[in-house]
Amino acid sequence: MTDRTAGPPTGPLVDEAMKKAAVAWVNVPGSAAYALWCVASEGALVVVSGPGEQRAPGLADAERAEVSLRGDHGGRIVTWPARVTRILPGTEDWEQTAPVVAAKRLNASGSSADLVARWAAEGCALSRLSPAGEPSAGEDLPDGSLAEPPRDAPVLRATRKPFRLHRVRRR
Repeated sequence: MTDRTAGPPTGPLVDEAMKKAAVAWVNVPGSAAYALWCVASEGALVVVSGPGEQRAPGLADAERAEVSLRGDHGGRIVTWPARVTRILPGTEDWEQTAPVVAAKRLNASGSSADLVARWAAEGCALSRLSPAGEPSAGEDLPDGSLAEPPRDAPVLRATRKPFRLHRVRRR
């Protein structure tokens, strides 16, 4: 079983932000930051990615990442370095964590047990993001927006002409 207590203590700001987090900005070194759905579990965040789930390029194979969480006002309140641990199917850790994450997965077809079985069968990655260093908060956060131009996504479609049921006559 994985030692989930290893690493530096997190502090009240990181703990509270993780408890309230539904989405975290995760930046893997060498990649752009992605907004990822997450679940707080035992002092860490758990993210699922892979076929039929969210895209998180490089996260499943990474050892480190940077996590940013927002506050009640919608802006970033804390950024912290994270140790990334992959939770593998068939392990005790998977048996304890995957059903908890599946139960909180919105709009999933089928039961939680079906979802966990699909994740294991299709090779989805369950990644635990544990605090692994001093967080940045308050004045330590960058002043700029850090906004990036939108990336290409498979969900984008070409705009079609509007459908007209009748012919418009000009006077």
